[in-house]
Amino acid sequence: MTGRWPALFSGWRENVVMVTFKINLLVVYTADLDACGEFYGRLGLRFTRERHGSGPEHLAATLADGSVLELYPARSGVPTGRLRLGLTVDPGTTEPPLPPGCHVLQDPDGRTVDLQVGIR
Repeated sequence: MTGRWPALFSGWRENVVMVTFKINLLVVYTADLDACGEFYGRLGLRFTRERHGSGPEHLAATLADGSVLELYPARSGVPTGRLRLGLTVDPGTTEPPLPPGCHVLQDPDGRTVDLQVGIR
């Protein structure tokens, strides 16, 4: 680490204080908005189409904990980035239905999705 970070984190293991940390928004960029929306929709996410001001139309889903997953169209020729998602869904929410257990899937952009069905 460079700059001021070493001083901030020196001895951090000895002085760990638990803080509330929650991701409230995750934006995923995709080369094919409709295909990606259909993929995650088949996992049980319910998307609505949104547009904020003059920004691009995108898809948004509110998750059980209140956090939001948004799918945004990537700019042409720009890589969508690497990301591995881990999702947990209730049995019977996927289409087609998947048996309880862990499933490793790939979304239309090639991202790995670790899907746990019926495991809490």
